[in-house]
Amino acid sequence: MITPSFSIMPSKDEIELAQVSSRILSSLTLKKGKTIDILLKADNHHCNSVTLPFSAFKLLISILNSMAEGNAVTLIPVHAELTTQEAANLLHVSRPYLIRLLEERKIPFRKVGTRRRILFQDLMNYKAKIDNARRKTLNELSEEAQNLDMGY
Repeated sequence: MITPSFSIMPSKDEIELAQVSSRILSSLTLKKGKTIDILLKADNHHCNSVTLPFSAFKLLISILNSMAEGNAVTLIPVHAELTTQEAANLLHVSRPYLIRLLEERKIPFRKVGTRRRILFQDLMNYKAKIDNARRKTLNELSEEAQNLDMGY
């Protein structure tokens, strides 16, 4: 892997703090493209101010929301290369199934020695493609059910 990912599983106290923090931060009305200044204070140490870009602030809220739900959070840089196991975990499929997708050229990859590496962005492009196909199929099924007056 070129760039390491960073994962955390929140504790019970962190979940509660994330719930409160995410509610407060989500309630702020900010305009896209603006920055936000945050005042930092840690254990009676000197206060510092930091300016965050709007996109980083939105990412922070998203992380806090996931933590508030008790979910583990992993931050993966877009240009990161994943192992087949990491990619399979992100797609919620088995590693052998992912390898079959790679060998069928449905997801681009490269080999490093005998190991396969998948760019995170390529994996997310594949996921978006299959998610769109699933959504389209569900919409078609829903329309069919409506046309047949199946009561859904």
